[in-house]
Amino acid sequence: MNRINQKLKEDKKLLSIYFTAGYPSLNDTVSIIQDLEKNGVDMIEIGLPFSDPLADGPTIQDSSTAALKNGMTTEVLFNQLKDIRKSVTIPLIIMGYFNPMLQYGVEAFCKKCQELGIDGLIIPDLPVDVYHEEYQSIFEKYGLINVFLITPQTSDERINFIDSVSNGFIYMVSSASVTGSSSGFGNTQADYFKRIADMNLKNPQVIGFGISDNKTFTQATNHAKGAIIGSAFIKHVTNKGIDTIDEFVKSILN
Repeated sequence: MNRINQKLKEDKKLLSIYFTAGYPSLNDTVSIIQDLEKNGVDMIEIGLPFSDPLADGPTIQDSSTAALKNGMTTEVLFNQLKDIRKSVTIPLIIMGYFNPMLQYGVEAFCKKCQELGIDGLIIPDLPVDVYHEEYQSIFEKYGLINVFLITPQTSDERINFIDSVSNGFIYMVSSASVTGSSSGFGNTQADYFKRIADMNLKNPQVIGFGISDNKTFTQATNHAKGAIIGSAFIKHVTNKGIDTIDEFVKSILN
């Protein structure tokens, strides 16, 4: 069974952390992954930086720009991850844009992910219809889960279609909360979280965007299986360095 599916079966709320590969320094990737697992993170999203990251906020965009300047590429990331499964057991997901995967070759990219022990991909600019018609068989051939995003504006019909072609979790974008805000989620987000929970989808949901502390993590996981933190973590390592990852994770979980 895929590690993502195994993790989703655990009787707990899951914390997933996103970071940009090659940031703050080119060779920080493996140590960040190891430290996140050691401090109790359940899943990790490894961001493959791209020059035009349309779905990312300014914090992640800035980290992507810095990582590219540091020399991060698809090949460099794959080389860094070649021994990752000797020391890390939790699910690892690569989040990136479709263009670098197309340039690498979709099947070659998926095959390499399988060899390295990558469990899934998040590709914000790959439409679910195109995936279903052209690429789903390739992903399944190499045991990869493809995770799709939904927003408060996604129709129920679309959500049900995404649910039907998914086999892991659905990434719920909260979308209306400002990253790093301390005010938490408002009634609009709470209603959205509950509306999706009440749809009884076959795939569990994990909420991302606007989660930055214990309060927002707790609010997000009231109606969902887990929550994803990206910008707040990147800000933390930017300001305090990668030696304080334990401090960040404790602030979310305690």
